[in-house]
Amino acid sequence: MTESQALMRCKAGIAAWQNAFNTQDAKGCADQYCSDAVMHARPFGTFTGREQIEQFWQDIISQGFSNVDYTDVEWQASPQGGYLLTSKWTMNKAYGVVHKEHWIVEEDGQARLIFDEFEVQGEK
Repeated sequence: MTESQALMRCKAGIAAWQNAFNTQDAKGCADQYCSDAVMHARPFGTFTGREQIEQFWQDIISQGFSNVDYTDVEWQASPQGGYLLTSKWTMNKAYGVVHKEHWIVEEDGQARLIFDEFEVQGEK
């Protein structure tokens, strides 16, 4: 797989995550993470594995958060393979930054998050 193909798959992965969140599908959000992914959600804590990550997103969705949008998105090749995404984000009730999303292409050809670190910086 070429670098451009891998990057296209990573971009498809974040689009799938955003679509799942915006359709209020916590399982669809979790499906965009590797089975052993680690997510640091500031100030909420650290969540490991799809089950914990799905529960986190379900709790956020259940509180009425929706309509996530990414701005100032930057992609960089990771020395560990895959790509790193940084950005700003907004939702209907909050905003913040993505410090680091590490996307990798797994054996099935799908890009998924192996690591996610983001921060809520304020409420709307």
